[in-house]
This record gives sequence, structure tokens and C-alpha cells, in this order.
Amino acid sequence: MSDTTVLVVDDDRPLADGFTAHLSSHFEVRTAYTGEAALERLDEAVDVVLLDRGLPDTRGDAVLEAIRASDVDCRIAMVSGEQPSADLDCDAYLTKPLSGVDALSATVTELVDGSDTSR
Repeated sequence: MSDTTVLVVDDDRPLADGFTAHLSSHFEVRTAYTGEAALERLDEAVDVVLLDRGLPDTRGDAVLEAIRASDVDCRIAMVSGEQPSADLDCDAYLTKPLSGVDALSATVTELVDGSDTSR
């Protein structure tokens, strides 16, 4: 298993749990179902955050801003059914429904390796 830690943030529990199950074979994975829980689970060990924009307690955009304002140096991929907006300070944008869970692993690997991922 990789030394990479991924934080999956999505309020759709079956989807988040599915992402976590898939990614767990390659990465250390934490899961959060709300923005508040995401910020509680975020620390310097997290390398990549997979962040939904539509969370029940706050917008994913606000969580993104809070992460960027923190001391945690991580890469962030938005994973959302919403279309991307140009003002988002994220490193990658994946639109749901995903073509397959392998896209998640590939995105995490690209972000960790420092590659730019298309939005």
C-alpha cells in the first residue's frame, strides 16, 4: 500500500463508501460525509482530498476555501455532478457520474505525482 493518504468527502454514503473501498487497496483512506467532518479529519498526513460540492451542512466550495486557508498542503479534486466554475482553486475536477472508479485512482496518482489533471 502507498504512503499516500486520501480524504474522500461526499454526503452520498454508498458512493463515498464505494470510493473508499476502491481506493483502500492502493492508498490510506479517510472518509467524511459532511464538510465539518472533512475539516476534522484533515491534517498534514492528507495528500489528496476528493471533495463533493453539494454537502448537507455547507458547500464544498467553502470547504475547499477552508482547506486552502489552512496549513495543510494537499491537492484537491472536486468530484461533483455540478459543472465546474472557473473560480474554484482546485487541482482537478471530476464530473459525476464517473466513467468508472479507476478514474479516481488515476486522478489521485496524477495529483500525487504532480501532474496537472484536466478539469
